[in-house]
Amino acid sequence: MSELPANLIARLDATAKRYDEVTRQMNDPAVASDPARIVAAAKEQAHLARIVEPYREYISLRGQVRDAQSILNDPASEEALKELAASELEELTARGDALLEQITQHLILSDRADVDSVLLEIRAGTGGEEAALFAADLLNMYIHYAERKRWKAEVLSASGTDLGGFREAIVNVKGDGVYQQLAFEAGGHRVQRVPKTEAQGRIHTSAATVAVLPEPQDVDVQIDWDKDVIEHVSRAGGPGGQNVNKVSSAVRLEHAPTGITVSMRDEKSQHKNRAKARRVLASRVYEHHRAAQQAAEAAARKSMIGSGDRSQRVRTYNFPQNRCTDHRLKGQGQEGANFNLQQVLAGDLDELTSALLAQETAQRLAEL
Repeated sequence: MSELPANLIARLDATAKRYDEVTRQMNDPAVASDPARIVAAAKEQAHLARIVEPYREYISLRGQVRDAQSILNDPASEEALKELAASELEELTARGDALLEQITQHLILSDRADVDSVLLEIRAGTGGEEAALFAADLLNMYIHYAERKRWKAEVLSASGTDLGGFREAIVNVKGDGVYQQLAFEAGGHRVQRVPKTEAQGRIHTSAATVAVLPEPQDVDVQIDWDKDVIEHVSRAGGPGGQNVNKVSSAVRLEHAPTGITVSMRDEKSQHKNRAKARRVLASRVYEHHRAAQQAAEAAARKSMIGSGDRSQRVRTYNFPQNRCTDHRLKGQGQEGANFNLQQVLAGDLDELTSALLAQETAQRLAEL
């Protein structure tokens, strides 16, 4: 059975320790009675469980493998016992290697593993009506893929053409591991075939682009009023009688992480000014993070889809040769790895996605 690298074992042990700590917190009455804390803890526990549970099963299997191996190596062991141990060893090794792959992928690609809802945006690129028809083919492919994976796919918007194509379609796909699997679809897709609109029977090349973005969530603004916010108080000044000039009722709050400041001096009470300032500051910090999130999503979308030109592609769908080529899978062919076109268009993307997932996992492992 394959062994985990020492650096990954250290990370996994730390993850398991954190998992146990969060589990203890969830059993703490103070946490269990606080809705916000228990929800956060449950979410973290579920995230960690995807790594910790298979890791602990792997450790158990590794112990069983050692026991079986010791029986085989013991000259005093009976032949029937050795045969049983050899049979168990083969099964245990296969299970252990499968768990090892699962653990590694969850650990290395954890930034994607927990995202269970994405927006899939498909847009026709170069090629006119034929590009729109190809975009429709891609949309159907992803819907069939979602059905195979038991995900929920909902078309949020679609701009159709007279011949049944789509200039643009946006689909929300929800399900376990959806981002980890669909993230590889982002980029330029190119098709080579004889279009329905071609009278001469000539092969044309058209393109469409695909963007895959985690579904935007409500921005959760957490402000530590003691650590993150610097408070200044002063006399309010201006009209309002003697009290307004003698008492330090004006409040100025500065949010250190963002540099956002709010001043409030309308009320005679410092307490009321502070409460108002906090409400305004919280709103401004929320807007700051929301704008940053939208900018990041826009940048991610732009980096995914490129220009929509025929030359920018991650995959080519060649109809005359019934071949789908993914150009990112180098080493399996000069132009990339080839897959059966009809199977891919029918939504059978597992073989293709598994190869991409294995390649990226290996690349990230090498970079650790």
